[in-house]
Amino acid sequence: MSDTTHDGAITMTARPSADDGLSPAQLAAKHGLTVSGARPGLIEYVRQLWGRRHFILAFSQAKLTAQYSKAKLGQLWQVVTPLLNALVYFLIFGLILEANRGMSTDVYIPFLVTGVFVFTFTQSSVMAGVRSISGNLGLVRALHFPRASLPVSFALQQLQQLLFSMVVLLIIVVGFGSYPQLSWLLVLPALVLQFVFNAGLALIMARLGSKTPDLAQLMPFIMRTWMYASGVMFSIPLMLEDKPAWIADVLQWNPAAIYMDLIRFALIDGYGSSNLPDHVWAFAIGWAVLFGICGFVYFWKAEERYGRG
Repeated sequence: MSDTTHDGAITMTARPSADDGLSPAQLAAKHGLTVSGARPGLIEYVRQLWGRRHFILAFSQAKLTAQYSKAKLGQLWQVVTPLLNALVYFLIFGLILEANRGMSTDVYIPFLVTGVFVFTFTQSSVMAGVRSISGNLGLVRALHFPRASLPVSFALQQLQQLLFSMVVLLIIVVGFGSYPQLSWLLVLPALVLQFVFNAGLALIMARLGSKTPDLAQLMPFIMRTWMYASGVMFSIPLMLEDKPAWIADVLQWNPAAIYMDLIRFALIDGYGSSNLPDHVWAFAIGWAVLFGICGFVYFWKAEERYGRG
Protein backbone atom coordinates (compact mmCIF):
# COMPACT_ATOMS: atom_id res chain seq x y z
CA MET A 1 0.00 0.00 0.00
CA SER A 2 1.16 3.63 -0.66
CA ASP A 3 -0.12 6.83 0.97
CA THR A 4 -0.75 9.97 -1.09
CA THR A 5 -2.06 13.36 0.16
CA HIS A 6 -4.41 15.48 -1.96
CA ASP A 7 -6.21 18.52 -0.48
CA GLY A 8 -5.69 17.22 3.02
CA ALA A 9 -7.18 13.78 2.25
CA ILE A 10 -5.35 10.49 2.51
CA THR A 11 -5.91 7.84 -0.16
CA MET A 12 -4.61 4.26 -0.25
CA THR A 13 -3.20 2.71 -3.42
CA ALA A 14 -2.96 -1.13 -3.48
CA ARG A 15 0.32 -2.70 -4.54
CA PRO A 16 0.20 -5.66 -6.93
CA SER A 17 0.03 -9.06 -5.15
CA ALA A 18 1.79 -12.25 -6.20
CA ASP A 19 -1.60 -14.01 -6.08
CA ASP A 20 -3.27 -11.56 -8.48
CA GLY A 21 -4.44 -13.21 -11.68
CA LEU A 22 -4.53 -16.74 -10.22
CA SER A 23 -7.68 -18.82 -10.47
CA PRO A 24 -9.24 -20.26 -7.27
CA ALA A 25 -7.92 -23.73 -8.17
CA GLN A 26 -4.41 -22.34 -8.65
CA LEU A 27 -4.61 -20.43 -5.37
CA ALA A 28 -5.70 -23.59 -3.53
CA ALA A 29 -2.87 -25.61 -5.05
CA LYS A 30 -0.33 -22.91 -4.24
CA HIS A 31 -1.31 -22.83 -0.56
CA GLY A 32 -1.66 -26.61 -0.11
CA LEU A 33 -5.45 -26.72 0.06
CA THR A 34 -7.29 -29.82 -1.16
CA VAL A 35 -10.91 -30.73 -1.82
CA SER A 36 -12.66 -32.04 1.29
CA GLY A 37 -13.05 -35.81 1.07
CA ALA A 38 -10.83 -36.12 -2.01
CA ARG A 39 -9.04 -39.42 -2.53
CA PRO A 40 -5.35 -39.20 -1.57
CA GLY A 41 -2.61 -40.75 -3.66
CA LEU A 42 -1.99 -44.46 -3.18
CA ILE A 43 1.28 -44.03 -1.27
CA GLU A 44 -0.23 -41.34 0.93
CA TYR A 45 -3.25 -43.57 1.51
CA VAL A 46 -1.00 -46.39 2.70
CA ARG A 47 0.74 -43.93 5.02
CA GLN A 48 -2.59 -42.75 6.44
CA LEU A 49 -3.75 -46.32 6.95
CA TRP A 50 -0.55 -47.19 8.82
CA GLY A 51 -1.10 -44.09 10.96
CA ARG A 52 -4.50 -45.51 12.00
CA ARG A 53 -3.08 -48.92 12.98
CA HIS A 54 -3.92 -48.39 16.66
CA PHE A 55 -7.52 -47.53 15.77
CA ILE A 56 -7.76 -50.64 13.55
CA LEU A 57 -6.57 -52.90 16.36
CA ALA A 58 -8.76 -51.24 19.01
CA PHE A 59 -11.82 -51.32 16.76
CA SER A 60 -11.35 -55.03 15.98
CA GLN A 61 -10.97 -55.86 19.68
CA ALA A 62 -14.05 -53.84 20.59
CA LYS A 63 -16.12 -55.58 17.91
CA LEU A 64 -14.87 -58.97 19.06
CA THR A 65 -15.83 -58.24 22.67
CA ALA A 66 -19.24 -56.85 21.72
CA GLN A 67 -20.08 -59.73 19.37
CA TYR A 68 -21.11 -62.11 22.17
CA SER A 69 -21.64 -59.61 24.98
CA LYS A 70 -25.33 -60.51 25.37
CA ALA A 71 -24.78 -64.28 25.35
CA LYS A 72 -24.36 -66.12 28.66
CA LEU A 73 -21.39 -68.13 27.36
CA GLY A 74 -19.83 -64.95 26.01
CA GLN A 75 -16.59 -65.45 24.10
CA LEU A 76 -16.89 -69.23 24.37
CA TRP A 77 -19.22 -69.07 21.37
CA GLN A 78 -16.16 -68.23 19.28
CA VAL A 79 -15.10 -71.84 19.76
CA VAL A 80 -18.44 -73.56 20.36
CA THR A 81 -20.00 -72.44 17.05
CA PRO A 82 -17.37 -73.96 14.69
CA LEU A 83 -17.17 -77.06 16.90
CA LEU A 84 -20.92 -77.61 16.60
CA ASN A 85 -20.65 -77.14 12.84
CA ALA A 86 -17.84 -79.70 12.75
CA LEU A 87 -19.98 -82.15 14.74
CA VAL A 88 -22.90 -81.79 12.31
CA TYR A 89 -20.60 -82.28 9.32
CA PHE A 90 -19.04 -85.36 10.95
CA LEU A 91 -22.45 -86.95 11.53
CA ILE A 92 -23.60 -86.26 7.97
CA PHE A 93 -20.44 -86.57 5.90
CA GLY A 94 -18.31 -88.79 8.11
CA LEU A 95 -20.85 -91.35 9.29
CA ILE A 96 -23.76 -91.21 6.84
CA LEU A 97 -22.08 -90.32 3.54
CA GLU A 98 -18.69 -91.84 4.47
CA ALA A 99 -16.77 -88.90 3.04
CA ASN A 100 -13.76 -89.96 5.14
CA ARG A 101 -12.82 -92.58 2.56
CA GLY A 102 -9.12 -93.45 2.78
CA MET A 103 -8.71 -91.81 6.21
CA SER A 104 -8.90 -93.34 9.67
CA THR A 105 -11.01 -91.66 12.36
CA ASP A 106 -7.84 -90.42 14.09
CA VAL A 107 -6.98 -88.49 10.94
CA TYR A 108 -10.46 -87.58 9.67
CA ILE A 109 -11.75 -85.81 12.79
CA PRO A 110 -8.75 -83.42 13.07
CA PHE A 111 -8.92 -83.06 9.26
CA LEU A 112 -12.59 -82.02 9.46
CA VAL A 113 -12.25 -79.69 12.45
CA THR A 114 -9.22 -77.98 10.89
CA GLY A 115 -11.13 -77.46 7.65
CA VAL A 116 -14.15 -75.99 9.44
CA PHE A 117 -12.06 -73.61 11.55
CA VAL A 118 -9.85 -72.43 8.68
CA PHE A 119 -12.67 -71.99 6.17
CA THR A 120 -14.77 -70.15 8.78
CA PHE A 121 -11.90 -67.65 9.05
CA THR A 122 -12.26 -66.76 5.37
CA GLN A 123 -16.05 -66.99 5.36
CA SER A 124 -16.46 -64.66 8.34
CA SER A 125 -13.96 -62.16 6.91
CA VAL A 126 -15.90 -61.99 3.64
CA MET A 127 -19.29 -61.65 5.34
CA ALA A 128 -18.00 -58.94 7.67
CA GLY A 129 -16.33 -57.17 4.75
CA VAL A 130 -19.59 -56.94 2.80
CA ARG A 131 -21.19 -54.97 5.64
CA SER A 132 -18.10 -53.07 6.82
CA ILE A 133 -19.05 -49.83 5.02
CA SER A 134 -22.83 -50.11 4.64
CA GLY A 135 -23.20 -51.21 8.26
CA ASN A 136 -21.08 -48.37 9.66
CA LEU A 137 -22.33 -45.36 7.70
CA GLY A 138 -22.65 -43.24 10.84
CA LEU A 139 -18.96 -43.65 11.56
CA VAL A 140 -17.98 -43.18 7.90
CA ARG A 141 -19.95 -39.95 7.57
CA ALA A 142 -18.98 -38.47 10.94
CA LEU A 143 -15.22 -38.96 10.96
CA HIS A 144 -12.37 -38.55 8.49
CA PHE A 145 -10.14 -41.62 8.29
CA PRO A 146 -9.03 -44.06 5.56
CA ARG A 147 -12.11 -46.20 4.92
CA ALA A 148 -9.97 -49.28 4.34
CA SER A 149 -9.50 -49.30 8.11
CA LEU A 150 -12.94 -50.89 8.48
CA PRO A 151 -12.66 -54.03 6.29
CA VAL A 152 -9.08 -54.58 7.43
CA SER A 153 -10.21 -54.27 11.05
CA PHE A 154 -12.99 -56.81 10.51
CA ALA A 155 -10.52 -59.25 8.92
CA LEU A 156 -8.24 -58.73 11.92
CA GLN A 157 -11.18 -59.42 14.23
CA GLN A 158 -11.72 -62.78 12.53
CA LEU A 159 -8.01 -63.59 12.86
CA GLN A 160 -8.19 -62.95 16.60
CA GLN A 161 -11.26 -65.16 16.81
CA LEU A 162 -9.47 -67.94 14.92
CA LEU A 163 -6.51 -67.75 17.32
CA PHE A 164 -8.89 -68.52 20.20
CA SER A 165 -10.22 -71.48 18.24
CA MET A 166 -6.71 -72.71 17.43
CA VAL A 167 -6.16 -73.53 21.11
CA VAL A 168 -9.11 -75.95 20.99
CA LEU A 169 -7.98 -77.25 17.59
CA LEU A 170 -4.53 -78.11 18.95
CA ILE A 171 -6.11 -79.97 21.86
CA ILE A 172 -8.23 -82.00 19.42
CA VAL A 173 -5.23 -82.74 17.19
CA VAL A 174 -3.19 -83.98 20.17
CA GLY A 175 -6.17 -85.95 21.46
CA PHE A 176 -6.24 -87.91 18.21
CA GLY A 177 -2.55 -88.74 18.22
CA SER A 178 -0.80 -85.88 16.39
CA TYR A 179 1.82 -84.48 18.75
CA PRO A 180 3.79 -81.20 18.53
CA GLN A 181 6.62 -81.18 16.01
CA LEU A 182 8.55 -78.66 13.94
CA SER A 183 5.96 -78.73 11.16
CA TRP A 184 3.51 -77.00 13.53
CA LEU A 185 5.51 -73.80 13.04
CA LEU A 186 4.31 -73.73 9.43
CA VAL A 187 0.88 -72.75 10.75
CA LEU A 188 2.13 -69.21 11.42
CA PRO A 189 3.16 -68.25 7.85
CA ALA A 190 0.09 -70.06 6.51
CA LEU A 191 -2.21 -67.96 8.70
CA VAL A 192 -0.38 -64.75 7.77
CA LEU A 193 -0.86 -65.51 4.08
CA GLN A 194 -4.50 -66.39 4.63
CA PHE A 195 -5.06 -63.16 6.57
CA VAL A 196 -3.62 -61.09 3.70
CA PHE A 197 -5.83 -62.96 1.25
CA ASN A 198 -8.89 -62.51 3.49
CA ALA A 199 -8.21 -58.80 3.99
CA GLY A 200 -7.91 -58.25 0.22
CA LEU A 201 -11.13 -60.16 -0.41
CA ALA A 202 -12.87 -58.22 2.39
CA LEU A 203 -11.79 -54.94 0.76
CA ILE A 204 -13.27 -56.03 -2.56
CA MET A 205 -16.52 -57.09 -0.94
CA ALA A 206 -16.66 -53.88 1.12
CA ARG A 207 -16.67 -51.74 -2.01
CA LEU A 208 -19.25 -53.95 -3.74
CA GLY A 209 -21.42 -54.11 -0.62
CA SER A 210 -21.32 -50.35 -0.09
CA LYS A 211 -23.39 -49.82 -3.25
CA THR A 212 -25.27 -53.13 -3.39
CA PRO A 213 -26.74 -53.92 0.06
CA ASP A 214 -28.53 -56.99 -1.33
CA LEU A 215 -25.13 -58.60 -1.81
CA ALA A 216 -25.13 -59.42 1.92
CA GLN A 217 -28.21 -61.60 1.36
CA LEU A 218 -26.61 -63.42 -1.57
CA MET A 219 -23.22 -64.10 0.01
CA PRO A 220 -24.26 -66.98 2.32
CA PHE A 221 -25.25 -69.04 -0.73
CA ILE A 222 -21.99 -68.21 -2.51
CA MET A 223 -19.93 -69.04 0.57
CA ARG A 224 -21.77 -72.34 1.10
CA THR A 225 -21.03 -73.36 -2.49
CA TRP A 226 -17.39 -72.38 -2.04
CA MET A 227 -17.20 -74.45 1.13
CA TYR A 228 -18.50 -77.59 -0.58
CA ALA A 229 -16.05 -77.07 -3.46
CA SER A 230 -13.03 -76.61 -1.18
CA GLY A 231 -12.83 -80.00 0.50
CA VAL A 232 -13.80 -78.91 4.02
CA MET A 233 -15.52 -82.22 4.72
CA PHE A 234 -13.56 -84.52 2.40
CA SER A 235 -10.22 -85.01 0.68
CA ILE A 236 -10.58 -83.70 -2.88
CA PRO A 237 -8.16 -86.20 -4.52
CA LEU A 238 -9.71 -89.18 -2.73
CA MET A 239 -13.31 -88.14 -3.33
CA LEU A 240 -12.73 -87.43 -7.04
CA GLU A 241 -10.32 -90.24 -7.85
CA ASP A 242 -12.78 -91.72 -10.38
CA LYS A 243 -13.39 -88.33 -12.06
CA PRO A 244 -11.25 -86.53 -14.69
CA ALA A 245 -8.02 -85.30 -13.06
CA TRP A 246 -8.54 -81.69 -14.11
CA ILE A 247 -11.61 -81.36 -11.85
CA ALA A 248 -9.61 -82.23 -8.75
CA ASP A 249 -6.77 -79.93 -9.88
CA VAL A 250 -9.12 -76.95 -10.27
CA LEU A 251 -10.71 -77.51 -6.87
CA GLN A 252 -7.35 -78.01 -5.13
CA TRP A 253 -5.94 -74.76 -6.49
CA ASN A 254 -8.72 -72.59 -5.11
CA PRO A 255 -7.35 -70.45 -2.26
CA ALA A 256 -9.60 -71.82 0.49
CA ALA A 257 -8.44 -75.37 -0.26
CA ILE A 258 -4.81 -74.23 -0.42
CA TYR A 259 -4.79 -72.67 3.06
CA MET A 260 -6.71 -75.57 4.60
CA ASP A 261 -4.28 -78.09 3.13
CA LEU A 262 -1.25 -76.16 4.41
CA ILE A 263 -2.53 -76.14 7.99
CA ARG A 264 -3.69 -79.75 7.82
CA PHE A 265 -0.27 -80.80 6.57
CA ALA A 266 1.41 -78.84 9.37
CA LEU A 267 -0.70 -80.25 12.20
CA ILE A 268 -1.96 -83.73 11.34
CA ASP A 269 0.17 -86.87 11.31
CA GLY A 270 -0.94 -89.12 8.49
CA TYR A 271 -1.91 -86.20 6.25
CA GLY A 272 1.42 -86.23 4.44
CA SER A 273 2.97 -84.32 1.59
CA SER A 274 1.36 -86.71 -0.90
CA ASN A 275 -1.94 -84.93 -0.20
CA LEU A 276 -0.54 -81.51 -1.10
CA PRO A 277 -0.50 -80.23 -4.68
CA ASP A 278 2.91 -79.39 -6.14
CA HIS A 279 4.25 -75.91 -5.36
CA VAL A 280 1.44 -75.30 -2.88
CA TRP A 281 3.39 -72.62 -1.00
CA ALA A 282 3.98 -70.69 -4.21
CA PHE A 283 0.25 -70.65 -4.87
CA ALA A 284 -0.51 -69.69 -1.28
CA ILE A 285 1.81 -66.69 -1.61
CA GLY A 286 0.44 -65.87 -5.06
CA TRP A 287 -3.20 -65.80 -3.91
CA ALA A 288 -2.28 -63.60 -0.93
CA VAL A 289 -0.28 -61.11 -3.01
CA LEU A 290 -2.84 -61.01 -5.83
CA PHE A 291 -5.89 -60.40 -3.64
CA GLY A 292 -4.02 -58.28 -1.09
CA ILE A 293 -2.76 -55.78 -3.68
CA CYS A 294 -5.69 -55.86 -6.11
CA GLY A 295 -8.23 -55.70 -3.29
CA PHE A 296 -6.50 -52.72 -1.70
CA VAL A 297 -6.20 -50.78 -4.97
CA TYR A 298 -9.78 -51.61 -5.97
CA PHE A 299 -11.09 -50.32 -2.64
CA TRP A 300 -8.89 -47.21 -2.72
CA LYS A 301 -10.21 -46.24 -6.17
CA ALA A 302 -13.63 -45.47 -4.64
CA GLU A 303 -12.39 -43.93 -1.38
CA GLU A 304 -14.10 -40.56 -1.90
CA ARG A 305 -17.49 -42.17 -2.66
CA TYR A 306 -17.99 -44.20 0.53
CA GLY A 307 -20.80 -42.83 2.69
CA ARG A 308 -22.29 -40.65 -0.01
CA GLY A 309 -25.74 -40.97 -1.47
